[in-house]
Amino acid sequence: MQKKLVSTIYLKNGNAVKSFADHAAFGDGDAVKLAELYSNKGADALLIFDLSEGDAEHEISLGLIKEMSRLVDIPMYGCGNIRRVEDVKKLIYAGCRKAVLNYSKDSNREMLEEVSKRFGKDKIAVCIAADREKADEEAACALGEFAGELVFLTEKAFDGGFLTLKIIGAQEKGRNEEWMRELPVLAVFTGETQLREEEITKLLKCEQISGYSENALRAPDGDIMDRKAWLKEQGVEVNTYESSFAWSDFKVNSDGLVPVIVQDYKTQEVLMMAYMNQEAYEATVRSGRMTYWSRSRRELWIKGLTSGHFQYVKELQIDCDNDTILAKVAQVGAACHTGNRSCFYRTMMKKDYVERNPLKVFEDVYAVIEDRKLHPKEGSYTNYLFDKGIDKILKKVGEEATEIIIAAKNPNPEEIKYEISDFLYHVMVLMAERGVTWEDIAKELADR
Repeated sequence: MQKKLVSTIYLKNGNAVKSFADHAAFGDGDAVKLAELYSNKGADALLIFDLSEGDAEHEISLGLIKEMSRLVDIPMYGCGNIRRVEDVKKLIYAGCRKAVLNYSKDSNREMLEEVSKRFGKDKIAVCIAADREKADEEAACALGEFAGELVFLTEKAFDGGFLTLKIIGAQEKGRNEEWMRELPVLAVFTGETQLREEEITKLLKCEQISGYSENALRAPDGDIMDRKAWLKEQGVEVNTYESSFAWSDFKVNSDGLVPVIVQDYKTQEVLMMAYMNQEAYEATVRSGRMTYWSRSRRELWIKGLTSGHFQYVKELQIDCDNDTILAKVAQVGAACHTGNRSCFYRTMMKKDYVERNPLKVFEDVYAVIEDRKLHPKEGSYTNYLFDKGIDKILKKVGEEATEIIIAAKNPNPEEIKYEISDFLYHVMVLMAERGVTWEDIAKELADR
């Protein structure tokens, strides 16, 4: 089993806070920025504890989780403030891969079977604190039947160098109960003390442990990929970058370098071009951050080390001649030293043409619709729909859907293309009215 390194985020009053007990802001309190940072720096999942009180604050937390889901590429576990089945649905719809039920609450235990059957066992986890006595036998067995993972919270993980985790202790002594044997356990250490290296390796080499989280994995300046590289050397299976090409496979230029073209991994926008030598290439693969060889300074150059505009690797490709790398990255801030997003911000010549890229067309039309909503234009049909409200918009979506069905019975494909275009326009108006973006839709489809 590949072990997960998980970063935790505690939400309170719309901010990221330090811990369950300490509600002071963690860093600048920007939970969305923190989630994106953890995702870029190599965390395998986010465990989000919603410490809100009441429905109004809970909705604020759900809004933050939705924003996080638009920016991160790793699973999110939503934990806290689950009181009814509807709360599980809201977390999953907000973008959480799993909803985590607090098993100390009778209401959560009672709904476990229902939410498992409704949303799927793989979307449900349960949370148990280390200092809580095991529930009755029937309830304990229900964990393995209806939950896909156990989140095990403990403040003090080790005592004198020996594991005090009850589940691991039972496994080591061969006393596992049936429900323990098959249920993956995510060990979450909430104490301030950082685990020692030997403790981490002992923990992650335990077969049942799916991963772990500790405060050291929350540090904004921490290096998660470096820890993964070290764990791999200790024989722990973790998610690291692996390249199928060694440096010797490349055809280097006369300076011993390979040019690298850099693209935004979401938009495919070309951001910049630079060069790598062997050291830069191997550092990039190990760290997950784009590292180049500066020809002017004659030294390694970690992009963003000075400016903060890091480039986090999503994919590396090689061309047909093995002499050029195409890097697809998550770009923080601007790629160009001028402050522009891309180094290619000046147009030398351009022939007029109609944009045919489907993603670009959808985004451009949606942008016009959003602009009409923010800056109404007299005589605009889009503004007419917004002025009439949601019922009118829904009526038009329904009408256009019916038109598609009628057109589909016509052997002429031109009619159905026209009707689908009308339908998609009205759906985009509905999306703008409800604050849903094409990025949200694309992420939802990708997750399926």
